[in-house]
Amino acid sequence: MSARPRRGPSPQKLAADRRARRRLVEVVLERLGERYDRPTWAGPRVDTVSELVLTILSQNTADINSFRAFTALRARYASWAEVLAAPTDELEEVLRPGGLAPTKSRRIQAVLAEVHDATGGSWDLSFLGTLPLDEARAWLVALPGIGRKTAAIVLLFGFGRPTLPVDTHVHRVALRLGLIPSRTDVERAHDLLEAALQPDEMYPFHVELIRHGRDTCRAPRPICGLCPLTDVCPYFELARRGKAPMAPVPRAGPDGGPPRYHDELIHGWAPPELRG
Repeated sequence: MSARPRRGPSPQKLAADRRARRRLVEVVLERLGERYDRPTWAGPRVDTVSELVLTILSQNTADINSFRAFTALRARYASWAEVLAAPTDELEEVLRPGGLAPTKSRRIQAVLAEVHDATGGSWDLSFLGTLPLDEARAWLVALPGIGRKTAAIVLLFGFGRPTLPVDTHVHRVALRLGLIPSRTDVERAHDLLEAALQPDEMYPFHVELIRHGRDTCRAPRPICGLCPLTDVCPYFELARRGKAPMAPVPRAGPDGGPPRYHDELIHGWAPPELRG
């Protein structure tokens, strides 16, 4: 007799999980909102092509390094047409401070070629703000080397559209809080978390979890003593019982210095063509 196929969770269990996830999301938004000043989307931080290039540079790289490479790129080339036309080995050298320059130089030029063709050389991607969300996301992920996270960053930060980028910090904090099941991959995390959020909650949730992941819920050892969510956090219960690592509270509290997340890194920055 052949074995019966394993059944997934029942509809009742899935519905209960959704309700529990939503209740926890509300707590997270409330408490982290108090800590991180309830961030709101206030308009695009740069033009859409810059946003796209910046997200490519940020892949598998610390924010400070990707921004350093982005700044070097815009200082060296006066237009996206110049970046596209540049010898690839020259562009690679310009991007070297950001890491993975051989891969990213080629990827950026491949993406710029697609954008140039799609816009007739105008570099105007404003249509991504009016296309149905699924179509806008599909257009972006069809570009070379662009995945769902990068597409979500462009749509959220560039247009304020209700889509959630799940980067390494959002994924880690969500796992530790039990917002997503253990071993949930990033693709599935996008679906589960977006389904639990209201459209106007996508931006604050993304920014708050990034800030919390950098400030407190760090890898590999979170500073649980600084966290306002320990009473609802399964990871903290494990750490309290000595079954998961936890860092002591620093004597001076969270470290200072300039913010390291993208929305703050480029605050006040302007591309060459807009500098007076």
